[in-house]
Amino acid sequence: MALAKRRYPIGAELIGKNETHFRVWAPKAQQLDLVIEESAAKNAARTFYSLQAEADEYFSGVAKVGAGACYRFRVNSAENFHPDPASRFQPDGPHGSSCVVDPTKFEWTDADWPGTKLKGQVIYEMHVGTFTSEGTWRAAADQLAELASIGITVMEMMPIADFPGKFGWGYDGVDLFAPTHVYGTPDDLRAFVNRAHSLGLGVILDVVYNHFGPDGNYLGVYSNDYLTRD
Repeated sequence: MALAKRRYPIGAELIGKNETHFRVWAPKAQQLDLVIEESAAKNAARTFYSLQAEADEYFSGVAKVGAGACYRFRVNSAENFHPDPASRFQPDGPHGSSCVVDPTKFEWTDADWPGTKLKGQVIYEMHVGTFTSEGTWRAAADQLAELASIGITVMEMMPIADFPGKFGWGYDGVDLFAPTHVYGTPDDLRAFVNRAHSLGLGVILDVVYNHFGPDGNYLGVYSNDYLTRD
């Protein structure tokens, strides 16, 4: 099968209105199935697709589904299913289904944003969950004008990768490509950044790459290499 045109090497990417290409790196797998499901509930309706093995221990395939479709993977015909290691959104958290996202749906209005310089910035570190009573991207975006008015120039967001539970600082994140569902949707995050740029505010991230979870970390299902200790 010819490689689909992709933005990134792994994850679920739309290649048509109702067509999505899935690709995952899974050295532990001899067989890998895509599971399209209504939800992660035990009795949810599901459709299974066998993914094709590629070189270098990748698996890939196409399914006739569009944005909003829920899915997980099944490794070696196991009883349990697991989320995509490169999921772009986990609507029900790290233990739930992954969700296909359309990154082109959001209408940006920041084409004239010049970016930020390294020196001379006034940085405000924000924890979205406690910044407002709602604890969401949308609510935080409504307060950005006030921060800009007092001289803040850059927003540094505490870790936003999805994490287990309803509350947390974000330092136990497990889905680096999926902004946590606790604060809203990926488009809510885009709206926050778009609003910040309209006010002359830059947005940077506090990221954690040295550990995952452990709760909700399913990387070991797919590979031991680089991810576990002997």
